Amino acid sequence: MKKDLSEIPFSYPVKVGHISANPVEVRVSADKDELKALAESWNVVSVDDLHADLQINRWKRDGIRVKGRVQAKIVQSCIVTLEPVESEIDESFEQIFVPENSKLARHPANDTGEMVLDPDGPDLPEIFTGDTIDAGEVVAEFAALAIDPYPRKEGVEFAAHIEDTGENDRKPSAFAALKDWKKD
Repeated sequence: MKKDLSEIPFSYPVKVGHISANPVEVRVSADKDELKALAESWNVVSVDDLHADLQINRWKRDGIRVKGRVQAKIVQSCIVTLEPVESEIDESFEQIFVPENSKLARHPANDTGEMVLDPDGPDLPEIFTGDTIDAGEVVAEFAALAIDPYPRKEGVEFAAHIEDTGENDRKPSAFAALKDWKKD
């Protein structure tokens, strides 16, 4: 399934046929319009900078490895005061792509046919169709995963927050309920 490029806020298409076993080093940066589109996509106040240093090379016979480091500066709203909070993203990542007809695209299964996934292991390869992968979309995805979902301005606390002690969480005894019922 191919995505419409107008849906992708940050795109850097890479022709798979031009990639060799030797890593190609690429630096990608978002322009002003892409930064605005990323801010809307990520639901943040603004994205002031987004760039990544990538190494793109062949993986095994017909796969592609995109390895790199994404850095971004974003502004979010504080969850307590709604004031702007600046934060920086600095993430290393690695993503492998394989064509849809590749044997490497099959997910490992055990004897009962269940898919076996190791949560601490490497991510499964992404499947691509055609002759192009979008390295920009990978960069944007890994940057989005690093965004703090609950940004808080430094030193700000919930003032009216009262911690529950759990004292009222005990279930009443079934016999205590019967005792009160009998009084009528």
